[in-house]
Amino acid sequence: MSVEYVLKATALMVLCAFITRVGYLLIGGYIPLSDNVKSGLRYAPVAALVAIIVPSLLPWAQGEIPRVGPELFAGLVAGLAFFRFRSILVLIAVGMGTLWLLRWVF
Repeated sequence: MSVEYVLKATALMVLCAFITRVGYLLIGGYIPLSDNVKSGLRYAPVAALVAIIVPSLLPWAQGEIPRVGPELFAGLVAGLAFFRFRSILVLIAVGMGTLWLLRWVF
């Protein structure tokens, strides 16, 4: 891929993201949503976060089983630290520290 292709693709993605967000901010208040849709939209950020995190914790290719690596163990340790201290900063620090340590050891 050429640099020009990547820049054009990035510009188009930025434009699409901008149009969809600004479009909803401008006309979203005029579109009535049912209570079911409103309650379902509350889970959209969590679903997006899970869709980003799970593939990096358990990477796999088609036709193979997920590979267990240091990312999974670091994620589990970070999750336990979060449930113990209830702090995002502790979660990040413990998770990254565990990941670096496991990558250094293995």
